Amino acid sequence: MPPSRTSPPPSPLPLPLGLTPSQQATFSRDGYLLLPDFLPPTTTTALLTETHHLLTTLPLATHPLTKFTTGDTSPHISDTYFLTSGDKIRFFFEEAAFSPTTGALTTPPALAINKIGHYLHALSPPFRAATLSPATAAIARDLGFRDPRVLQSMLICKQPHIGARVPPHQDSTFLYTDPPSAVGFWIALEDATAENGCLSFARGSHRRVGVGRRFVRREGGEGTEFVGVEGGRFPLGMEVEVEEGVDGEREEEYTLEEVRAGTLVLIHGNLLHQSERNWSQRGRMAYTFHVIEGERVYDERNWLQPPEGGFTRLGGEGV
Repeated sequence: MPPSRTSPPPSPLPLPLGLTPSQQATFSRDGYLLLPDFLPPTTTTALLTETHHLLTTLPLATHPLTKFTTGDTSPHISDTYFLTSGDKIRFFFEEAAFSPTTGALTTPPALAINKIGHYLHALSPPFRAATLSPATAAIARDLGFRDPRVLQSMLICKQPHIGARVPPHQDSTFLYTDPPSAVGFWIALEDATAENGCLSFARGSHRRVGVGRRFVRREGGEGTEFVGVEGGRFPLGMEVEVEEGVDGEREEEYTLEEVRAGTLVLIHGNLLHQSERNWSQRGRMAYTFHVIEGERVYDERNWLQPPEGGFTRLGGEGV
């Protein structure tokens, strides 16, 4: 069904550290939570400045021009540049930035990037500070994490005119632990609206739809593939509402959530969410990182493998 623009008012402003009981209840019920003004304007500006620095210093002459797509047959998924990006800052182009006939780049490089990833939280000082903060650690604690680990971080550029549609998906498909434990921390660096491709959510779907497949490295060969999940499909101890005989195969209603710059959106790893193409003249920069439970099984088949020393601890020693 098309997204509805009717949504409840944003959650109250968060306490200085952590989530209120009301905010925790909203996240548990809906599978996502909006926290307006999570970042002050000075921090948002600093992150945008760092983003533009990265975009304008892109080493185009040595770049393999790897494209990022969101379908099941993405060309990049067999690309070593992509598979070895877990401990690096790398750049992935929009498909629409290239000529469909000649394959030549037809968009200025700084306006052609789909995303930058996947180790900003370690290698970029401004993004490291925003990620590994007491505020994010307190939120992870209030979401029930015992050993929260940041395993990836990305800048999602959603460029004017060409920022691609992202179809409905669950983050735990791509960042699978057994049982599932991923939570996305998505921060708007610019206002996100219906016109420039804001997020929309199938409210409560995290309780209805188990993680049925996962994105993994191919066994005995290069590249990646989707395979069925053999382990847990829902987080440990979560009350589920799977309809008998349906098993998640149902039409979902999506709610658009327009947010202002500085808003943090928490996204449950099982929650179905999506965004439309940006046809507007305005970009929609966002920074996102994902946290998993360090006590869960994260195996060698996952496309993203931990760097030397393991995934980054959020909170406590090592931050």
